[in-house]
Amino acid sequence: MRKLLLPSLCLLALCSLTINQHQPVAAPVNADIIPEAASGLGSIKHAVSTKNMAVTANPHATDAAQKILSWGGTAVDAAVAAQLVLGLVEPQSSGIGGGAFVLHWNNETKQLSSWDGRETAPAALDSRHFMQGDKAMGFFDAVIGGHSVGTPGVIALLEALHAKHGKLPWTSVFRPAISLARTGFTISPRLHELLVKMPKVAVNPEISAYFFEADGKTPKAVGTLLKNPAYADTLERIAKKGAEEFYSGRIAKNIVSAVEDDPNRPGKLRLSDLKQYSAKQREPVCGAFRQYRVCGMGPPSSGGIAVAALLGTLQHVASAKTPAADQTHLFAEASRLAFADRNHFIGDPDFVQVPTAGLVDEGYLRQRSSLIKTGSSMRKAPFGQPPGSKGLGYISARSPELPSTSHFSIVDEYGNIVSMTTSIETAFGSRIMVGGFLLNNQLTDFSFLPEGDNGLVANRVQGGKRPRSSMSPTIVFEGDQPRLVIGSPGGSRIIDYVARSIWDILENGVPVAQAIAAPHIIHMGRQLELEEGRARPELIKHLESLGHKVAVKPQTSGLHAIWISDQFLEGGADPRREGTIKGE
Repeated sequence: MRKLLLPSLCLLALCSLTINQHQPVAAPVNADIIPEAASGLGSIKHAVSTKNMAVTANPHATDAAQKILSWGGTAVDAAVAAQLVLGLVEPQSSGIGGGAFVLHWNNETKQLSSWDGRETAPAALDSRHFMQGDKAMGFFDAVIGGHSVGTPGVIALLEALHAKHGKLPWTSVFRPAISLARTGFTISPRLHELLVKMPKVAVNPEISAYFFEADGKTPKAVGTLLKNPAYADTLERIAKKGAEEFYSGRIAKNIVSAVEDDPNRPGKLRLSDLKQYSAKQREPVCGAFRQYRVCGMGPPSSGGIAVAALLGTLQHVASAKTPAADQTHLFAEASRLAFADRNHFIGDPDFVQVPTAGLVDEGYLRQRSSLIKTGSSMRKAPFGQPPGSKGLGYISARSPELPSTSHFSIVDEYGNIVSMTTSIETAFGSRIMVGGFLLNNQLTDFSFLPEGDNGLVANRVQGGKRPRSSMSPTIVFEGDQPRLVIGSPGGSRIIDYVARSIWDILENGVPVAQAIAAPHIIHMGRQLELEEGRARPELIKHLESLGHKVAVKPQTSGLHAIWISDQFLEGGADPRREGTIKGE
Protein backbone atom coordinates (compact mmCIF):
# COMPACT_ATOMS: atom_id res chain seq x y z
CA MET A 1 0.00 0.00 0.00
CA ARG A 2 1.35 3.39 -0.95
CA LYS A 3 2.48 5.48 2.01
CA LEU A 4 1.93 9.25 1.87
CA LEU A 5 4.87 11.48 2.73
CA LEU A 6 3.30 14.87 3.36
CA PRO A 7 5.11 17.96 4.68
CA SER A 8 2.88 19.25 7.50
CA LEU A 9 3.40 22.90 6.58
CA CYS A 10 1.85 22.25 3.17
CA LEU A 11 -1.61 21.46 4.48
CA LEU A 12 -4.28 23.32 2.49
CA ALA A 13 -1.64 25.42 0.73
CA LEU A 14 0.38 25.28 -2.46
CA CYS A 15 3.93 24.13 -1.81
CA SER A 16 6.96 25.02 -3.89
CA LEU A 17 9.69 22.51 -3.09
CA THR A 18 13.12 22.13 -4.61
CA ILE A 19 13.97 19.10 -6.70
CA ASN A 20 15.69 16.35 -4.72
CA GLN A 21 19.44 16.87 -4.67
CA HIS A 22 19.94 13.49 -6.35
CA GLN A 23 17.90 14.72 -9.34
CA PRO A 24 19.92 17.48 -11.05
CA VAL A 25 17.91 20.23 -12.73
CA ALA A 26 17.38 20.17 -16.49
CA ALA A 27 19.95 21.51 -18.88
CA PRO A 28 19.02 24.33 -21.28
CA VAL A 29 16.41 23.34 -23.83
CA ASN A 30 17.81 21.65 -26.91
CA ALA A 31 17.84 23.96 -29.89
CA ASP A 32 16.38 21.21 -32.09
CA ILE A 33 12.69 21.63 -32.79
CA ILE A 34 10.55 18.96 -31.18
CA PRO A 35 6.81 19.54 -31.34
CA GLU A 36 5.71 20.49 -28.69
CA ALA A 37 9.09 21.92 -27.60
CA ALA A 38 10.18 21.40 -24.01
CA SER A 39 10.52 24.53 -21.88
CA GLY A 40 12.64 23.42 -18.96
CA LEU A 41 12.04 22.15 -15.44
CA GLY A 42 10.80 24.28 -12.55
CA SER A 43 10.21 23.55 -8.88
CA ILE A 44 7.96 20.78 -7.61
CA LYS A 45 4.31 21.87 -7.40
CA HIS A 46 2.23 20.27 -4.68
CA ALA A 47 -0.95 21.03 -2.78
CA VAL A 48 -3.55 19.37 -0.57
CA SER A 49 -7.19 20.13 0.13
CA THR A 50 -10.13 18.51 1.88
CA LYS A 51 -13.15 19.36 -0.31
CA ASN A 52 -12.32 19.54 -4.03
CA MET A 53 -9.37 20.00 -6.37
CA ALA A 54 -8.47 20.97 -9.94
CA VAL A 55 -5.06 20.49 -11.57
CA THR A 56 -4.66 21.92 -15.05
CA ALA A 57 -1.91 23.07 -17.40
CA ASN A 58 -2.45 26.81 -16.96
CA PRO A 59 -3.25 29.06 -13.96
CA HIS A 60 -6.21 30.66 -15.76
CA ALA A 61 -7.77 27.26 -16.47
CA THR A 62 -7.20 26.09 -12.90
CA ASP A 63 -8.82 29.30 -11.62
CA ALA A 64 -11.82 28.78 -13.90
CA ALA A 65 -12.28 25.17 -12.81
CA GLN A 66 -11.96 26.09 -9.14
CA LYS A 67 -14.46 28.93 -9.54
CA ILE A 68 -17.00 26.49 -10.97
CA LEU A 69 -16.34 24.05 -8.12
CA SER A 70 -16.81 26.85 -5.58
CA TRP A 71 -20.23 27.55 -7.13
CA GLY A 72 -21.22 23.96 -6.31
CA GLY A 73 -20.55 22.65 -9.79
CA THR A 74 -19.57 19.08 -10.56
CA ALA A 75 -16.24 17.85 -11.91
CA VAL A 76 -17.82 17.87 -15.38
CA ASP A 77 -18.98 21.48 -15.01
CA ALA A 78 -15.43 22.42 -14.02
CA ALA A 79 -13.98 20.39 -16.90
CA VAL A 80 -16.03 22.31 -19.46
CA ALA A 81 -14.84 25.63 -18.03
CA ALA A 82 -11.22 24.46 -17.89
CA GLN A 83 -11.20 23.25 -21.49
CA LEU A 84 -12.74 26.44 -22.84
CA VAL A 85 -10.12 28.53 -21.04
CA LEU A 86 -7.26 26.26 -22.14
CA GLY A 87 -8.31 26.81 -25.75
CA LEU A 88 -7.74 30.51 -25.15
CA VAL A 89 -4.57 30.65 -23.03
CA GLU A 90 -2.85 27.43 -24.17
CA PRO A 91 -4.09 27.34 -27.78
CA GLN A 92 -1.03 25.50 -29.05
CA SER A 93 -2.03 22.38 -27.13
CA SER A 94 -5.80 21.91 -27.16
CA GLY A 95 -9.11 23.58 -27.83
CA ILE A 96 -12.56 23.31 -29.34
CA GLY A 97 -10.98 22.69 -32.75
CA GLY A 98 -9.56 19.39 -31.51
CA GLY A 99 -10.53 16.17 -29.76
CA ALA A 100 -10.36 14.58 -26.31
CA PHE A 101 -10.87 11.49 -24.19
CA VAL A 102 -12.47 11.49 -20.73
CA LEU A 103 -12.73 9.07 -17.84
CA HIS A 104 -15.58 9.94 -15.47
CA TRP A 105 -16.34 8.49 -12.05
CA ASN A 106 -19.89 8.96 -10.78
CA ASN A 107 -19.54 8.68 -7.03
CA GLU A 108 -23.27 8.42 -6.40
CA THR A 109 -23.82 5.42 -8.67
CA LYS A 110 -20.24 4.10 -8.29
CA GLN A 111 -19.94 3.85 -12.06
CA LEU A 112 -16.88 4.50 -14.23
CA SER A 113 -17.48 5.61 -17.80
CA SER A 114 -15.21 6.62 -20.65
CA TRP A 115 -15.98 9.07 -23.42
CA ASP A 116 -14.53 9.32 -26.91
CA GLY A 117 -14.43 12.80 -28.43
CA ARG A 118 -11.72 11.89 -30.95
CA GLU A 119 -11.75 13.55 -34.36
CA THR A 120 -12.94 11.60 -37.41
CA ALA A 121 -11.53 11.51 -40.91
CA PRO A 122 -13.67 13.23 -43.56
CA ALA A 123 -15.80 10.76 -45.50
CA ALA A 124 -14.08 11.67 -48.78
CA LEU A 125 -10.66 10.38 -47.64
CA ASP A 126 -9.06 7.14 -48.75
CA SER A 127 -6.13 5.18 -47.34
CA ARG A 128 -3.59 6.95 -49.58
CA HIS A 129 -4.38 10.38 -48.18
CA PHE A 130 -0.80 10.92 -46.96
CA MET A 131 0.96 9.22 -49.87
CA GLN A 132 2.75 10.87 -52.77
CA GLY A 133 3.22 8.16 -55.33
CA ASP A 134 4.77 5.22 -53.49
CA LYS A 135 6.20 7.36 -50.69
CA ALA A 136 4.69 8.86 -47.56
CA MET A 137 4.53 12.63 -47.27
CA GLY A 138 6.97 14.48 -45.02
CA PHE A 139 5.41 15.21 -41.64
CA PHE A 140 5.20 19.00 -41.83
CA ASP A 141 4.14 18.80 -45.47
CA ALA A 142 1.19 16.80 -44.19
CA VAL A 143 0.51 18.95 -41.11
CA ILE A 144 0.27 22.44 -42.52
CA GLY A 145 -3.16 23.26 -43.91
CA GLY A 146 -6.62 21.78 -44.28
CA HIS A 147 -5.26 18.43 -45.52
CA SER A 148 -4.64 17.33 -41.92
CA VAL A 149 -7.89 18.53 -40.29
CA GLY A 150 -10.29 15.99 -38.84
CA THR A 151 -13.82 16.67 -37.63
CA PRO A 152 -13.40 18.26 -34.16
CA GLY A 153 -14.93 16.35 -31.28
CA VAL A 154 -14.44 18.44 -28.13
CA ILE A 155 -17.70 20.41 -28.17
CA ALA A 156 -19.83 17.31 -28.82
CA LEU A 157 -18.01 15.51 -26.01
CA LEU A 158 -18.44 18.36 -23.53
CA GLU A 159 -22.14 18.73 -24.32
CA ALA A 160 -22.80 14.99 -23.94
CA LEU A 161 -20.90 14.86 -20.65
CA HIS A 162 -22.60 17.96 -19.30
CA ALA A 163 -26.07 16.72 -20.23
CA LYS A 164 -25.48 13.58 -18.16
CA HIS A 165 -23.24 14.74 -15.33
CA GLY A 166 -23.43 18.54 -15.16
CA LYS A 167 -25.23 20.47 -12.45
CA LEU A 168 -24.81 24.14 -13.33
CA PRO A 169 -26.48 25.62 -16.43
CA TRP A 170 -24.58 25.15 -19.72
CA THR A 171 -24.33 28.91 -20.15
CA SER A 172 -22.77 29.36 -16.69
CA VAL A 173 -19.74 27.17 -17.35
CA PHE A 174 -18.91 29.27 -20.44
CA ARG A 175 -18.71 32.51 -18.45
CA PRO A 176 -15.06 32.36 -17.29
CA ALA A 177 -13.68 31.77 -20.79
CA ILE A 178 -15.90 34.39 -22.45
CA SER A 179 -14.93 37.00 -19.87
CA LEU A 180 -11.21 36.25 -20.16
CA ALA A 181 -11.33 36.31 -23.96
CA ARG A 182 -12.81 39.81 -23.86
CA THR A 183 -10.67 41.30 -21.07
CA GLY A 184 -7.51 39.58 -22.24
CA PHE A 185 -4.65 37.52 -20.80
CA THR A 186 -0.90 38.01 -20.99
CA ILE A 187 1.36 35.83 -23.13
CA SER A 188 3.13 33.33 -20.89
CA PRO A 189 6.81 32.37 -21.26
CA ARG A 190 5.83 28.92 -22.53
CA LEU A 191 3.45 30.21 -25.20
CA HIS A 192 6.08 32.70 -26.34
CA GLU A 193 8.79 30.03 -26.46
CA LEU A 194 6.65 27.79 -28.65
CA LEU A 195 5.87 30.69 -30.99
CA VAL A 196 9.62 31.18 -31.33
CA LYS A 197 10.59 27.53 -31.75
CA MET A 198 7.77 25.93 -33.71
CA PRO A 199 8.10 25.98 -37.51
CA LYS A 200 5.65 27.59 -39.89
CA VAL A 201 3.25 29.01 -37.30
CA ALA A 202 2.47 32.31 -39.03
CA VAL A 203 1.41 30.81 -42.37
CA ASN A 204 -2.15 32.17 -42.22
CA PRO A 205 -3.16 35.84 -41.77
CA GLU A 206 -5.37 35.23 -38.72
CA ILE A 207 -2.56 33.53 -36.79
CA SER A 208 -0.01 36.10 -37.87
CA ALA A 209 -2.16 39.03 -36.77
CA TYR A 210 -3.02 37.45 -33.41
CA PHE A 211 0.31 36.06 -32.22
CA PHE A 212 2.90 38.11 -34.14
CA GLU A 213 4.06 41.69 -34.51
CA ALA A 214 3.28 43.74 -37.62
CA ASP A 215 6.24 42.22 -39.49
CA GLY A 216 4.51 38.82 -39.34
CA LYS A 217 7.71 37.18 -38.12
CA THR A 218 8.38 38.35 -34.57
CA PRO A 219 6.25 36.68 -31.88
CA LYS A 220 4.63 39.11 -29.47
CA ALA A 221 6.62 39.44 -26.26
CA VAL A 222 6.02 37.72 -22.93
CA GLY A 223 3.53 39.80 -20.98
CA THR A 224 1.75 41.19 -24.03
CA LEU A 225 -2.00 41.44 -23.46
CA LEU A 226 -3.96 39.28 -25.90
CA LYS A 227 -7.68 39.76 -26.39
CA ASN A 228 -9.72 37.36 -28.51
CA PRO A 229 -13.18 38.80 -29.19
CA ALA A 230 -13.70 36.32 -32.04
CA TYR A 231 -13.33 33.41 -29.60
CA ALA A 232 -15.67 35.11 -27.13
CA ASP A 233 -18.27 35.47 -29.90
CA THR A 234 -17.85 31.80 -30.84
CA LEU A 235 -18.34 30.66 -27.25
CA GLU A 236 -21.37 32.88 -26.79
CA ARG A 237 -23.02 31.30 -29.82
CA ILE A 238 -22.32 27.77 -28.51
CA ALA A 239 -23.46 28.72 -25.00
CA LYS A 240 -26.79 29.96 -26.38
CA LYS A 241 -27.42 27.40 -29.14
CA GLY A 242 -25.49 24.35 -27.99
CA ALA A 243 -23.27 22.00 -29.97
CA GLU A 244 -25.67 22.17 -32.92
CA GLU A 245 -24.30 25.64 -33.71
CA PHE A 246 -20.77 24.21 -33.90
CA TYR A 247 -21.72 21.22 -36.06
CA SER A 248 -24.36 22.60 -38.41
CA GLY A 249 -24.64 26.36 -37.87
CA ARG A 250 -22.55 29.36 -38.83
CA ILE A 251 -19.47 28.08 -36.99
CA ALA A 252 -19.58 24.80 -38.93
CA LYS A 253 -19.80 26.62 -42.24
CA ASN A 254 -16.84 28.82 -41.32
CA ILE A 255 -14.77 25.76 -40.35
CA VAL A 256 -15.49 24.04 -43.65
CA SER A 257 -14.68 27.18 -45.66
CA ALA A 258 -11.39 27.64 -43.82
CA VAL A 259 -10.37 24.03 -44.54
CA GLU A 260 -11.49 23.98 -48.17
CA ASP A 261 -9.98 27.37 -48.99
CA ASP A 262 -6.73 27.00 -47.08
CA PRO A 263 -3.90 28.44 -49.23
CA ASN A 264 -1.30 25.96 -47.97
CA ARG A 265 -2.93 22.58 -48.60
CA PRO A 266 -6.75 22.46 -48.82
CA GLY A 267 -8.62 19.64 -47.13
CA LYS A 268 -11.73 17.57 -47.78
CA LEU A 269 -13.73 18.30 -44.65
CA ARG A 270 -17.38 18.87 -45.56
CA LEU A 271 -20.42 20.17 -43.70
CA SER A 272 -21.85 16.64 -43.80
CA ASP A 273 -18.84 15.39 -41.81
CA LEU A 274 -19.60 17.88 -39.04
CA LYS A 275 -23.34 17.18 -39.04
CA GLN A 276 -22.76 13.43 -38.71
CA TYR A 277 -20.25 13.65 -35.86
CA SER A 278 -21.10 12.30 -32.42
CA ALA A 279 -19.11 11.68 -29.26
CA LYS A 280 -19.22 8.08 -28.09
CA GLN A 281 -19.44 6.49 -24.69
CA ARG A 282 -17.19 3.43 -24.66
CA GLU A 283 -16.20 0.73 -22.18
CA PRO A 284 -13.20 1.64 -20.03
CA VAL A 285 -10.18 -0.66 -20.10
CA CYS A 286 -8.97 -1.92 -16.71
CA GLY A 287 -5.95 -4.01 -15.85
CA ALA A 288 -4.71 -5.54 -12.60
CA PHE A 289 -1.63 -4.14 -10.88
CA ARG A 290 -0.86 -5.48 -7.40
CA GLN A 291 -3.98 -4.77 -5.31
CA TYR A 292 -5.10 -2.02 -7.70
CA ARG A 293 -7.17 -1.70 -10.87
CA VAL A 294 -5.64 0.67 -13.42
CA CYS A 295 -8.45 1.98 -15.65
CA GLY A 296 -8.07 3.99 -18.82
CA MET A 297 -9.44 4.75 -22.26
CA GLY A 298 -9.96 1.97 -24.75
CA PRO A 299 -9.53 2.12 -28.55
CA PRO A 300 -9.22 4.21 -30.59
CA SER A 301 -6.82 5.32 -27.87
CA SER A 302 -4.02 2.87 -27.21
CA GLY A 303 -3.28 4.54 -23.88
CA GLY A 304 -5.49 2.54 -21.55
CA ILE A 305 -4.36 -0.80 -22.99
CA ALA A 306 -0.66 0.06 -23.15
CA VAL A 307 -0.44 1.58 -19.65
CA ALA A 308 -2.23 -1.42 -18.12
CA ALA A 309 -0.15 -3.87 -20.17
CA LEU A 310 3.13 -2.21 -19.23
CA LEU A 311 2.37 -2.23 -15.52
CA GLY A 312 0.82 -5.69 -15.64
CA THR A 313 4.00 -7.02 -17.26
CA LEU A 314 6.44 -5.09 -15.08
CA GLN A 315 4.94 -6.33 -11.80
CA HIS A 316 6.19 -9.85 -12.61
CA VAL A 317 9.85 -8.85 -13.03
CA ALA A 318 10.41 -5.89 -10.69
CA SER A 319 9.40 -4.52 -7.31
CA ALA A 320 10.22 -1.70 -4.93
CA LYS A 321 13.18 -3.80 -3.73
CA THR A 322 14.72 -3.89 -7.23
CA PRO A 323 17.72 -1.52 -7.50
CA ALA A 324 16.88 1.74 -9.29
CA ALA A 325 19.14 1.10 -12.29
CA ASP A 326 17.56 -2.32 -12.81
CA GLN A 327 14.07 -0.81 -12.47
CA THR A 328 14.98 1.52 -15.34
CA HIS A 329 16.06 -1.41 -17.52
CA LEU A 330 13.04 -3.54 -16.67
CA PHE A 331 10.60 -0.67 -17.16
CA ALA A 332 12.10 -0.05 -20.60
CA GLU A 333 11.75 -3.71 -21.56
CA ALA A 334 8.13 -3.88 -20.41
CA SER A 335 7.43 -0.71 -22.37
CA ARG A 336 8.93 -2.20 -25.52
CA LEU A 337 6.61 -5.19 -25.29
CA ALA A 338 3.56 -2.97 -24.69
CA PHE A 339 4.44 -0.81 -27.71
CA ALA A 340 5.01 -3.85 -29.92
CA ASP A 341 1.43 -4.97 -29.28
CA ARG A 342 0.12 -1.41 -29.52
CA ASN A 343 1.67 -0.81 -32.92
CA HIS A 344 0.37 -4.09 -34.28
CA PHE A 345 -3.18 -4.46 -32.99
CA ILE A 346 -4.78 -1.13 -32.10
CA GLY A 347 -6.95 1.06 -34.27
CA ASP A 348 -10.51 2.40 -34.34
CA PRO A 349 -12.69 -0.47 -33.05
CA ASP A 350 -15.52 0.62 -35.33
CA PHE A 351 -13.29 -0.30 -38.29
CA VAL A 352 -10.90 -2.99 -37.07
CA GLN A 353 -11.16 -5.82 -34.57
CA VAL A 354 -9.04 -5.08 -31.49
CA PRO A 355 -8.35 -7.87 -28.95
CA THR A 356 -8.69 -5.42 -26.07
CA ALA A 357 -9.40 -7.89 -23.26
CA GLY A 358 -6.61 -10.17 -24.43
CA LEU A 359 -4.02 -7.41 -24.48
CA VAL A 360 -4.51 -6.77 -20.73
CA ASP A 361 -5.21 -10.38 -19.73
CA GLU A 362 -3.23 -11.28 -16.57
CA GLY A 363 -2.11 -14.66 -17.88
CA TYR A 364 -1.00 -13.20 -21.19
CA LEU A 365 1.01 -10.46 -19.51
CA ARG A 366 2.67 -12.97 -17.18
CA GLN A 367 3.68 -14.91 -20.29
CA ARG A 368 5.00 -11.74 -21.95
CA SER A 369 7.07 -10.95 -18.86
CA SER A 370 9.08 -14.14 -19.41
CA LEU A 371 10.69 -12.45 -22.43
CA ILE A 372 12.35 -9.90 -20.12
CA LYS A 373 15.83 -10.67 -18.80
CA THR A 374 17.48 -8.84 -15.93
CA GLY A 375 20.96 -9.03 -17.42
CA SER A 376 20.33 -8.06 -21.04
CA SER A 377 18.01 -6.16 -23.35
CA MET A 378 15.87 -7.78 -26.02
CA ARG A 379 17.28 -7.35 -29.50
CA LYS A 380 13.77 -6.86 -30.81
CA ALA A 381 10.50 -6.82 -28.91
CA PRO A 382 7.99 -8.99 -30.78
CA PHE A 383 4.27 -8.49 -30.80
CA GLY A 384 2.42 -11.30 -29.11
CA GLN A 385 -0.65 -13.44 -29.68
CA PRO A 386 -3.08 -12.29 -26.98
CA PRO A 387 -6.37 -14.10 -26.48
CA GLY A 388 -8.80 -13.09 -29.20
CA SER A 389 -6.13 -12.20 -31.78
CA LYS A 390 -6.29 -15.39 -33.85
CA GLY A 391 -6.97 -14.59 -37.48
CA LEU A 392 -6.18 -10.87 -37.23
CA GLY A 393 -3.87 -10.21 -40.18
CA TYR A 394 -2.64 -6.68 -39.46
CA ILE A 395 0.95 -5.54 -39.85
CA SER A 396 2.79 -3.34 -37.37
CA ALA A 397 3.10 0.37 -38.11
CA ARG A 398 3.82 3.59 -36.27
CA SER A 399 2.30 7.02 -36.69
CA PRO A 400 4.06 10.34 -35.94
CA GLU A 401 1.72 11.39 -33.08
CA LEU A 402 3.61 14.39 -31.74
CA PRO A 403 3.11 15.85 -28.27
CA SER A 404 0.90 18.94 -28.36
CA THR A 405 -1.78 18.03 -25.87
CA SER A 406 -3.02 18.94 -22.40
CA HIS A 407 -4.33 17.00 -19.43
CA PHE A 408 -6.33 17.99 -16.36
CA SER A 409 -7.58 16.12 -13.32
CA ILE A 410 -10.57 17.26 -11.25
CA VAL A 411 -12.33 15.95 -8.13
CA ASP A 412 -15.47 17.70 -6.90
CA GLU A 413 -17.02 17.95 -3.42
CA TYR A 414 -19.43 15.12 -4.26
CA GLY A 415 -16.61 12.68 -4.98
CA ASN A 416 -17.07 12.74 -8.76
CA ILE A 417 -13.93 12.65 -10.92
CA VAL A 418 -12.87 13.79 -14.37
CA SER A 419 -9.59 12.70 -15.96
CA MET A 420 -9.44 14.42 -19.37
CA THR A 421 -6.72 14.47 -22.01
CA THR A 422 -7.31 16.87 -24.87
CA SER A 423 -5.36 17.69 -28.01
CA ILE A 424 -5.02 19.41 -31.38
CA GLU A 425 -2.00 17.13 -32.16
CA THR A 426 1.19 19.05 -32.97
CA ALA A 427 1.76 22.54 -31.53
CA PHE A 428 -0.65 25.04 -33.14
CA GLY A 429 -2.33 22.20 -35.04
CA SER A 430 -2.94 22.66 -38.75
CA ARG A 431 -2.08 26.39 -38.49
CA ILE A 432 -5.66 27.27 -39.43
CA MET A 433 -7.44 29.74 -37.15
CA VAL A 434 -11.18 30.31 -37.46
CA GLY A 435 -13.56 31.95 -35.02
CA GLY A 436 -10.68 32.65 -32.64
CA PHE A 437 -9.61 29.01 -32.23
CA LEU A 438 -7.12 26.69 -33.95
CA LEU A 439 -8.07 23.62 -35.96
CA ASN A 440 -6.42 20.28 -35.32
CA ASN A 441 -4.05 18.28 -37.51
CA GLN A 442 -5.15 14.97 -35.97
CA LEU A 443 -5.34 13.14 -39.30
CA THR A 444 -1.55 12.83 -39.09
CA ASP A 445 -2.11 10.43 -36.17
CA PHE A 446 -3.07 7.85 -38.78
CA SER A 447 -0.31 5.70 -40.19
CA PHE A 448 0.82 7.34 -43.41
CA LEU A 449 1.52 3.93 -45.01
CA PRO A 450 -1.77 2.03 -45.44
CA GLU A 451 -0.33 -1.39 -46.11
CA GLY A 452 2.79 -3.48 -46.47
CA ASP A 453 3.85 -6.66 -48.20
CA ASN A 454 2.08 -8.83 -45.64
CA GLY A 455 -1.20 -7.01 -45.11
CA LEU A 456 -3.06 -3.89 -44.07
CA VAL A 457 -2.24 -1.50 -41.23
CA ALA A 458 -4.92 -1.35 -38.51
CA ASN A 459 -4.44 2.42 -38.15
CA ARG A 460 -4.61 3.27 -41.86
CA VAL A 461 -6.68 6.24 -43.05
CA GLN A 462 -10.35 5.55 -43.82
CA GLY A 463 -13.28 7.96 -44.20
CA GLY A 464 -15.19 8.39 -40.92
CA LYS A 465 -12.48 6.61 -38.93
CA ARG A 466 -10.86 7.89 -35.73
CA PRO A 467 -7.06 7.85 -35.65
CA ARG A 468 -5.23 5.86 -33.00
CA SER A 469 -4.10 7.90 -30.03
CA SER A 470 -1.85 7.43 -27.00
CA MET A 471 -3.87 9.72 -24.74
CA SER A 472 -4.07 8.03 -21.36
CA PRO A 473 -6.53 9.63 -18.94
CA THR A 474 -6.37 7.23 -16.01
CA ILE A 475 -8.14 6.50 -12.72
CA VAL A 476 -6.63 3.91 -10.39
CA PHE A 477 -8.86 2.03 -7.95
CA GLU A 478 -8.15 0.14 -4.75
CA GLY A 479 -11.17 -2.09 -4.43
CA ASP A 480 -14.10 0.18 -5.26
CA GLN A 481 -12.32 3.31 -4.03
CA PRO A 482 -10.71 5.63 -6.59
CA ARG A 483 -7.20 6.50 -5.39
CA LEU A 484 -5.31 8.20 -8.22
CA VAL A 485 -6.37 10.49 -11.08
CA ILE A 486 -3.61 11.09 -13.63
CA GLY A 487 -2.75 11.76 -17.27
CA SER A 488 -0.33 13.69 -19.45
CA PRO A 489 0.37 15.19 -22.85
CA GLY A 490 3.36 13.95 -24.81
CA GLY A 491 2.29 12.10 -27.98
CA SER A 492 3.27 8.44 -27.92
CA ARG A 493 5.45 9.13 -24.88
CA ILE A 494 2.28 9.71 -22.82
CA ILE A 495 2.09 5.97 -22.17
CA ASP A 496 5.48 5.86 -20.46
CA TYR A 497 5.01 9.19 -18.68
CA VAL A 498 1.81 7.94 -17.07
CA ALA A 499 2.92 4.36 -16.42
CA ARG A 500 6.22 5.40 -14.86
CA SER A 501 4.49 7.85 -12.52
CA ILE A 502 1.92 5.24 -11.47
CA TRP A 503 4.74 2.75 -10.80
CA ASP A 504 6.61 5.22 -8.61
CA ILE A 505 3.50 6.28 -6.69
CA LEU A 506 2.00 2.83 -6.10
CA GLU A 507 5.05 0.58 -6.03
CA ASN A 508 7.86 2.80 -4.75
CA GLY A 509 5.70 4.93 -2.44
CA VAL A 510 6.86 8.23 -3.94
CA PRO A 511 4.59 11.25 -3.20
CA VAL A 512 2.56 12.39 -6.19
CA ALA A 513 4.36 15.66 -6.92
CA GLN A 514 7.82 14.11 -6.65
CA ALA A 515 6.80 11.14 -8.81
CA ILE A 516 5.64 13.26 -11.73
CA ALA A 517 8.76 15.45 -11.44
CA ALA A 518 11.10 12.43 -11.51
CA PRO A 519 13.32 11.86 -14.58
CA HIS A 520 11.49 10.18 -17.43
CA ILE A 521 12.22 6.78 -18.95
CA ILE A 522 10.89 6.17 -22.48
CA HIS A 523 11.15 3.14 -24.76
CA MET A 524 8.83 2.94 -27.74
CA GLY A 525 10.79 0.22 -29.52
CA ARG A 526 13.71 1.98 -31.19
CA GLN A 527 15.83 3.36 -28.36
CA LEU A 528 15.78 4.03 -24.65
CA GLU A 529 15.27 7.73 -23.95
CA LEU A 530 16.46 9.37 -20.75
CA GLU A 531 15.62 12.94 -19.82
CA GLU A 532 18.15 15.56 -20.82
CA GLY A 533 20.11 17.09 -17.95
CA ARG A 534 18.98 14.38 -15.53
CA ALA A 535 20.62 11.21 -16.84
CA ARG A 536 23.60 10.15 -14.73
CA PRO A 537 26.64 8.97 -16.76
CA GLU A 538 26.94 5.80 -14.69
CA LEU A 539 23.29 4.90 -15.44
CA ILE A 540 23.80 5.44 -19.16
CA LYS A 541 26.92 3.24 -19.08
CA HIS A 542 25.06 0.51 -17.19
CA LEU A 543 22.13 0.50 -19.63
CA GLU A 544 24.43 0.43 -22.64
CA SER A 545 26.25 -2.55 -21.12
CA LEU A 546 22.90 -4.37 -21.15
CA GLY A 547 22.52 -3.74 -24.87
CA HIS A 548 20.33 -0.63 -24.86
CA LYS A 549 20.77 2.12 -27.41
CA VAL A 550 20.45 5.17 -25.14
CA ALA A 551 19.40 8.64 -26.27
CA VAL A 552 19.27 11.66 -23.97
CA LYS A 553 16.45 14.05 -24.94
CA PRO A 554 14.37 16.88 -23.48
CA GLN A 555 10.94 15.70 -22.41
CA THR A 556 7.71 17.66 -22.53
CA SER A 557 5.26 15.87 -20.28
CA GLY A 558 2.47 17.70 -18.51
CA LEU A 559 1.45 15.21 -15.84
CA HIS A 560 -1.36 16.42 -13.59
CA ALA A 561 -2.44 14.12 -10.81
CA ILE A 562 -4.58 13.89 -7.69
CA TRP A 563 -4.14 11.27 -4.97
CA ILE A 564 -7.38 10.58 -3.10
CA SER A 565 -6.85 9.48 0.50
CA ASP A 566 -9.61 8.85 3.01
CA GLN A 567 -8.95 12.25 4.59
CA PHE A 568 -7.80 14.65 1.87
CA LEU A 569 -6.79 15.24 -1.75
CA GLU A 570 -3.11 15.56 -2.69
CA GLY A 571 -2.32 17.19 -6.04
CA GLY A 572 0.77 17.50 -8.20
CA ALA A 573 1.40 19.59 -11.32
CA ASP A 574 4.25 18.85 -13.72
CA PRO A 575 7.18 21.28 -13.22
CA ARG A 576 7.96 20.99 -16.94
CA ARG A 577 4.92 23.15 -17.79
CA GLU A 578 3.02 26.07 -16.29
CA GLY A 579 0.25 24.12 -14.58
CA THR A 580 -1.19 24.87 -11.14
CA ILE A 581 -3.29 23.21 -8.45
CA LYS A 582 -6.22 24.67 -6.53
CA GLY A 583 -8.59 23.19 -3.99
CA GLU A 584 -10.77 23.95 -1.01
